[in-house]
Amino acid sequence: MRISDIHQRLADLGALPAHSGRVVRAWLQGKPLDAGTKRQHTEHFLPMSVRNGLPQLSAELEGLASVHSEHPGADGSSRLLVNLADGQMVESVLLPRGGLCVSSQVGCAVACRFCMTGKSGLLRQVSSAEIAAQVVLARRRRSVNKVVFMGMGEPAHNLDNVLEAIDLLGTDGGIGHKNLVFSTVGDPRVFERLPQQRVKPALALSLHTTKAELREHLLPKAPKIAPAELMELGEAYARTVGYPIQYQWTLLKGVNDGQDELDEILRLFKGKYAVLNLIPFNSLEGDDYQRPDGERIVQIVRYLHSRGVLTKVRNSAGQDVDGGCGQLRARATGLIKTRLLGH
Repeated sequence: MRISDIHQRLADLGALPAHSGRVVRAWLQGKPLDAGTKRQHTEHFLPMSVRNGLPQLSAELEGLASVHSEHPGADGSSRLLVNLADGQMVESVLLPRGGLCVSSQVGCAVACRFCMTGKSGLLRQVSSAEIAAQVVLARRRRSVNKVVFMGMGEPAHNLDNVLEAIDLLGTDGGIGHKNLVFSTVGDPRVFERLPQQRVKPALALSLHTTKAELREHLLPKAPKIAPAELMELGEAYARTVGYPIQYQWTLLKGVNDGQDELDEILRLFKGKYAVLNLIPFNSLEGDDYQRPDGERIVQIVRYLHSRGVLTKVRNSAGQDVDGGCGQLRARATGLIKTRLLGH
């Protein structure tokens, strides 16, 4: 089911756009579909035919996504392993300060070498309604005022569904446009489509290195765009929408944490409307990669920040529950067997 299908179902029940808007907004807030307002009860607003059809629609929407398990972290985050109607599972993450990370695919085709999700390959797309349903589940637990598309999957490979979800969340969902963050390895279609949208999200680009050959190795199925070219495309979008590009850099010990990388970062970022998010690798036993030592991470941040590159460290939420992106699903499906704290 897509979001457009929900609107069509309501129209078939006799709902006018104002009626559909009321019902969809109630759903997105985690409330019953027939929830009224402080000033107006539903029976005074929705046609009888619509009210009679809401129980069946509500049951279908409830079936889109349900919580398989929840894993609170010591950092205030909480990872949700979410069941979809066909038995597939994705992950959502409740982040501190009202954020939510959602998944746009079951699995992923980019096959990043440091990502657990990529090890399973792409199983299927997540529909726009299933994306919105992840927000609904989260809002039943806490307030959500920011949604980042940084969970399982490459949003650019499911572009129509993701853009439909972003449009809904940025309108009826009540989320500010720059608080909707589209994360991508840099598919060219992103730079064509996003500027044309009614709701223009913030953009996070997976950079990870300044070296073209190393990036092709780490992201083997990503578009072959050199880091410098990717940053030029990002800069153009940043100037269009008026908020900076977030460049994601997963820190891998001995791979992309050297002085040569730092000096090239200084060159590439000079004059750019950009933020560099350093993400220390979330290590598992037996991984091919490891995270740099804490002292080295501090050195990197100080070096870059003192030379004019706005640099932030973004530790993956839920590390204390072995909950890096894709790990909960991999554990549940038997792809990995690691410790899981009693949450």
